Order: sequence, then structure tokens, then C-alpha cells
Amino acid sequence: MTGTPATERSPYAQGAWGDTQPHDLVGIGIGPFNLSLAALADGVHGGLATAFYEQRPAFHWHPGLLIEGATLQVPFLADLVTLADPASPWSFLNYLRSRDRLFPFYFAERFHIQRAEYDAYCRWVSDSLTGLHFNHQIDAVRWNPERSLFEVDFTQLDPDGEAEALGRAYTRNIALGIGTEPYVPEPLKPLADAPVVPVIHSADYLDNRERLLAAEHITIVGSGQSGAEVFLDLLRARPAGAEKIHWLARTEAFAPMEYSKLGLEHFTPDYTRYFHALPEQTRDALVPRQWQLHKGIDADTIAAIHDELYRRTLHGGWPDAVLTPGVSVRTAGRVATTKVELHIEHTQQGTRSRLTTDAVVLATGYRERPLDRLLSGLDPHMRRDAAGRPRIDDQFRLLLDSSVTGSVYVQNAERHTHGVGAPDLGLAAWRSAGILNSLTGKEPYPLPRRTAFTSFGLDHGQAPPAHTREGLRPLMEHS
Repeated sequence: MTGTPATERSPYAQGAWGDTQPHDLVGIGIGPFNLSLAALADGVHGGLATAFYEQRPAFHWHPGLLIEGATLQVPFLADLVTLADPASPWSFLNYLRSRDRLFPFYFAERFHIQRAEYDAYCRWVSDSLTGLHFNHQIDAVRWNPERSLFEVDFTQLDPDGEAEALGRAYTRNIALGIGTEPYVPEPLKPLADAPVVPVIHSADYLDNRERLLAAEHITIVGSGQSGAEVFLDLLRARPAGAEKIHWLARTEAFAPMEYSKLGLEHFTPDYTRYFHALPEQTRDALVPRQWQLHKGIDADTIAAIHDELYRRTLHGGWPDAVLTPGVSVRTAGRVATTKVELHIEHTQQGTRSRLTTDAVVLATGYRERPLDRLLSGLDPHMRRDAAGRPRIDDQFRLLLDSSVTGSVYVQNAERHTHGVGAPDLGLAAWRSAGILNSLTGKEPYPLPRRTAFTSFGLDHGQAPPAHTREGLRPLMEHS
């Protein structure tokens, strides 16, 4: 039978914004990781045809947690490009230069910049790069074997978020950067969905800050950096002696993040390669045990909390703030329509109690957004592990059957295969550069073969012979 294939009769193909010219790369989602990929793709010699799509109207990085004074937990060198291309025009230092802020930054002597500054830097890049399309919702992805291309269907949204037009892009490769979403524990989901008593995720903290401060008693659930920053901000804003804040955590202590120099080598390409080569069962057992590498609290934040608590004792009495680790929330319910009752259990004691509060902040972290709905059109081609998760190779590509000749790269959806560095900003530029090297089949961004003093294994090239100087050159060349 002849005629136009069914895929070509789809309304997406006839939308005003349809694009029949194939791209080399289409990015889905514009967070820091795909923005890094877009910035480095912009510098590939000879050019790449790229397009990046994002449902939101503009770039914003965790806007609900841009608390005044809060800093990144990685140095400013962990920007979008520097660790792969220090000469890139999209570096943080070039952003400062464009804002006439290099000298103030130089004299500030800050290695860790404020979150608001990082957010502004990323927005500067996103506003300056071409090929970034906001207000575009991706609806489906499929492989077209007749054209040997991926089809990406999207809906363009108007400023109010309503559908405006349908379109389709064709591409040889895809980069998924859809990020993570706030995680709300099951016992608290019904309360978080109800508007009467504020039970909010820390991702929405700043939007609800005044409402929280108006509550008589506030409870924070979660022991990580976000929980610590919210606790400190609320503590500073409450009157001495009447703080009425309770901070609960499942962890056995309000523990500092592992930040020793050798500990940080778990966020190097060397460790990522080592982790990827481990058996699946070993990887799954490792990730939960490494929580302090990425879920602990910055030591400066811990010190600031203790200093603030101590300051409030100077005129006598203890602050009305309770910090209780080792506690889990079993169930929760509403009391008299205006309060929340948390049923809690202390793990070590084996005891249970109830806590009544007027507001709850859930600093319970984030989970990877599921790929199944978006990639349902590729499901017949995908290879999965024993737990049903997508298998991802050492070049950050989904393992697809041989009938699909294009590649689907993933960013920050590969912790189960690549380890704790998957969501770390410090590996963004390296991973983006590796993706571009893989995609082009060349090496537009040469990457170091060795990046850590630690040899994590006894094979896989992790322990180079002592007599070699592989990857490092002397400070000066000797004649």
C-alpha cells in the first residue's frame, strides 16, 4: 500500500513549529547538565545542529532554596564548562567579566559561590545561547527506522502554560536531562496535597517562608543540607526563647558531609569508571552506604547552626529548639483542621511518640524523574537490568537494540550505573565533553586519562605503573 506513513499524518508533523531538518542532537530538559552540554556543543569546531527543549518558561535552578547566604557545595570551577574547556566563553569567570565583577570576586576570595550567583550565571548562559527553546513540552520520543532518526514530538506553550502549537523535531541523537523531582514520603503525601496546614517540600521554601514564620510551631523533616539551611534560616528569624522549632532526621546524627580531599575523589571520572565496571549487585549495595558523600551537611552550616544556638544561651536559658536524629515518621494526620500530628519512631530506642505541630517543611530530597512515560515509544528497544532499570553504558548511552543506530544519552539519571557523582555539578563539564566526544566520533574536548591519586581497584587501569607520568606534565619543560 502506498501513501504517507501514519507517523507523518500525526498532528505533530503539521504543527506550525514542526522542523523536518534533522538535528545532530536534541536535548530534552534544560537544567544545569543539559545547559552544560549546550554550552560545550556551541564550541565544537565545524558546528553541530542542536536544539534543546524545556517545559518551563525560563531557566531557574532550585529557586525555592536560594536562601540568602546559602552557597554551592562545589567550588566555582565546577561551572558549566571550565573543567572541560577553561577557555570557553561560557565560563563563570567570563560571566563575572561581562558583569564587571571580576575584581570584587577576586578580593572576596571565595571558592564556594552563593547559590543565587550560580543561578544568575546559568541564566546568563541560557539567555545568550541560541537553540534553546523554553515553553516546549516534550510529549513523545520514538525511533523512525525508515529515516534512521528519532522523532521528538512537542507542544509549544504560551506564556500561561497553555498549548499553543504542536511540532516535531528529527534528530540523530538525544540527550535526556529532565532532572529530579521533590520526594514526599508516602505518610505525608495526603497532608502535602491539602492547603489548610502548610506541609511543604523544601523546594518551595522561599515561596512559603512568611507563612511558615507565622506558624506557632514548625517541624523540619530531613537531615541533609536543605534541612540544615531551612532550620538555620527559620532559627535566625524567630525570637530568642520562643523559637518553637523541631528538627527530625532519620540519620543517626546531624552529620557533616565527607569533604576530605581524598574523600572528594569519589567525584572524579576515575571513580565513575571504577563504579560502572562493578557488578550490578555491588553497585546497588554501595550507593546507600555512601550517603555522607552527598547527603551530609556542609561543616560551615553546622558551625553556623551551633553558633546561633549558643548565642541564644548568653542571657540564660536554652533556646526552644529541638534537634532529634535517629527518628522516622511512621504516619501523620490532621488535628482540629489547623495542626498536624506526626507519629514518630526512634530507631535505636525502639520507642514511639507523637509530635503536634503547626507547619512542616519536608527536606526529604529528590528522586530521579521516571523515564518510562517519556520513552514509552522506545521501550521495545531498551535493555534493562535485573531491577527493571535502563542499562547505561560507560559513555552515558542507553543500551538499545542494534536496530536503533542513534544514541540516547542520559544526564543525572544514571546513579545506579555511574555512582554518587551522577548528580554532582563538578562532573557536569566532564560528562558533557564525553558525550560530545562520543557523539562526534572525534575528540573536540580531550579529557584526562587519570584524575585521582586514589586507585579504586586492582584492575580496569586504575593503578598505572609508578614509573609512568601518564596524564600529568611537569610544571616546566626541561631542555
